[in-house]
Amino acid sequence: MDVNGTVAEGFEPVRDAFAANFELLGDRGAAVAVYRDGHRVVDLWAGARDVDGDAAQAPWEHGTAQIVRSATKGVAAAALLLLHQRGELDLDAPVGDLWPEFKAAGKERTLVRHLLAHRAGVPVLDRPLTPAEAADPERGAAAVAAQAPVWEPGTDHGYHAQTYSWLTGELVRRVTGRDIGAWIASEIAGPAGAALWLGLPEAERARAGRVGPVEAPQAAGTLRTRPKRSVSEAYADPASLTRRAFGAITPLPDENDPGYRAAALPASNGIATADGLARFYASLIGEVDGGTRLFTPETVELARGEQAAGPDRVLVVSTRFGLGYMLHGGASPLLSPASFGHPGRGGALGFADPASGIAFGYVTNGFRKSVTADARAQALVRAVREATA
Repeated sequence: MDVNGTVAEGFEPVRDAFAANFELLGDRGAAVAVYRDGHRVVDLWAGARDVDGDAAQAPWEHGTAQIVRSATKGVAAAALLLLHQRGELDLDAPVGDLWPEFKAAGKERTLVRHLLAHRAGVPVLDRPLTPAEAADPERGAAAVAAQAPVWEPGTDHGYHAQTYSWLTGELVRRVTGRDIGAWIASEIAGPAGAALWLGLPEAERARAGRVGPVEAPQAAGTLRTRPKRSVSEAYADPASLTRRAFGAITPLPDENDPGYRAAALPASNGIATADGLARFYASLIGEVDGGTRLFTPETVELARGEQAAGPDRVLVVSTRFGLGYMLHGGASPLLSPASFGHPGRGGALGFADPASGIAFGYVTNGFRKSVTADARAQALVRAVREATA
């Protein structure tokens, strides 16, 4: 596989790992970007733009973007943290003070920080929304506001796989009066110079490739690893919190549908280039190319301060969350204990590591069954660790 792009001196292990992802781990089209101290040191891409396409006829190009699934959550979290940084949102305020309808069904004491840290107790909807209903922010907000919590808000944590869309989106609308996708475009992506979108504009539609499932290749002489029984049982049981959380939109949306991509679902349908994702995280922890910095050092510490840790009621593994970000360790191995970021189910990963000044973005058109630690992304993270050791 021909690998395009550049790496700075010392980051050659990342190029090697990226090439190996195609040769050994089944990548069909992907890109990776790394910034260090606000300057890009890795910018690589290879393969086909479309998971079902031909690299010779439709190659992945430098500006190719892909849907990044739950990696979008890290961008949505930044919107709320920036509003807090500007004095427009109190993280310890009851959500119902801003959104009175949310007080229903025993959620009066839910705090803004509970929403960010997956402690709000509403990872499921008793009546799932159709894809068309989910794309309507008012319909989604009304559904989650009416939902009774499955645990007392603030007392436990569980991944809000889909409901995170309407929780964060509605808070941004209540505070700013604007759609979260438009707010991110003007206040985050624009200032950072990051190629990422929540609600893909028609003018950018052609650069986004088709995505789909891919199987992990089986290496000769190795045994295929299987998930723990408790995890596999949770995903197989229609009544489990796991299945219900991921099934809050039923049936699953067609991620290649232009209408779905044009909607703004902050939990799941952001679209970004690898450079856009890495540049976004670089702008959280420092100035990028001598320009914009989004988070103050105090907000960085807020973002990565542990809010929840231990067995996750939804993912059925131990997870650690800051304010909207997965933290290093457990189900989310990042670069160092200082790291914070967010994966996208089965592929994408973006994070920042303030300790080393590293910001990382990986996007792919082929999604695997992994949720928090995709083997291809982790191979690249290990290579970055080697390069920065």
